[in-house]
Amino acid sequence: MKYKIALIRGDGIGPEQADATIPLIRKLSELLELEIEVVEVEAGDECLKRRGTPLPDETIEALKSSHACLKGPVGETAADVIVKLRQLFDLYANIRPARSLPNVPSIKPNIDLVIVRENTEGLYKGYEYMLDEVAVGLRVITRRGCERIARYGFELAKKRRRKLVAVHKANVMKITCGLFAKVCRSLSKEYPEVSYSEMYVDAAAMNLIRKPEEFDVIVTTNMFGDILSDEAAQIVGGLGLAPAANIGEGYAIFEPVHGCAPDIAGRGIANPTSLILSAAMMFEWLGGRHSDRKCLEASKLLTRAVEETLRERRFLTPDLGGGASTIDFGGRVEYFLQTLSNAR
Repeated sequence: MKYKIALIRGDGIGPEQADATIPLIRKLSELLELEIEVVEVEAGDECLKRRGTPLPDETIEALKSSHACLKGPVGETAADVIVKLRQLFDLYANIRPARSLPNVPSIKPNIDLVIVRENTEGLYKGYEYMLDEVAVGLRVITRRGCERIARYGFELAKKRRRKLVAVHKANVMKITCGLFAKVCRSLSKEYPEVSYSEMYVDAAAMNLIRKPEEFDVIVTTNMFGDILSDEAAQIVGGLGLAPAANIGEGYAIFEPVHGCAPDIAGRGIANPTSLILSAAMMFEWLGGRHSDRKCLEASKLLTRAVEETLRERRFLTPDLGGGASTIDFGGRVEYFLQTLSNAR
């Protein structure tokens, strides 16, 4: 099968991260005999300056004709790009893993959790109004939205350590969070093999610091997931290493969690790990969706190659205390792809 991947390079450090990542996709294509076509499309701040819109119609059409999208970080127009794309493609599940990595500062050595965040509802729906001197924001929570994100979380937990905690604030928001909690609780009966619990969001934020190693899968609503996932990324080294997936029924967009870091753009020192690991998540999703073992193998190889590169201190980028450039890091990951492939 031939895969068409839409690439949005993004703003700031995004193009530099892409320059370190795309050769790895090509290398995996060579090593595993995968047919992959990468099609570059425009979106973001620079696109707005050139085209007068941050998300041209032809970009949307290109995404529709691709199997998946790999997206770099976008600047001030992020809400007009990724938030709009989430709604357009109904990418209801935002998947954000947080895992301890070699030679990366982490508050515990054995953290391995995933936050499953509802991606299309809640306060981020954007229904805000001014009524005289009163600002009103509507928090939209539907039963369907709760059911499908909870089910995604339970299915993921089945493949991992079989623990899931639903995070909400139903003691205060009795109707909206109440519905979310009720649906999660009901659905848990269909998954007796998964250990199910609930936690208020403030307690979850505290316990991510106190005992992060005890979490496996966290399922939660949109804004809570946004906040908790940034916290989770920080406890395993920071947003610069954090990948994410936006997944719907038939399409998915993969991107770093962080912003475009304009303060270091163009200097060749950005850590490309977040985009590389986002590509690994993309291969895993493609492999599952299309029952393609080669894609699943590509995901594993890419993840292992990043880990091996991080173990070599001389290839750490400045954010991790090293002196390697963005391209140097990517080049070393490519070296380990070849080495690990030869050892298979």
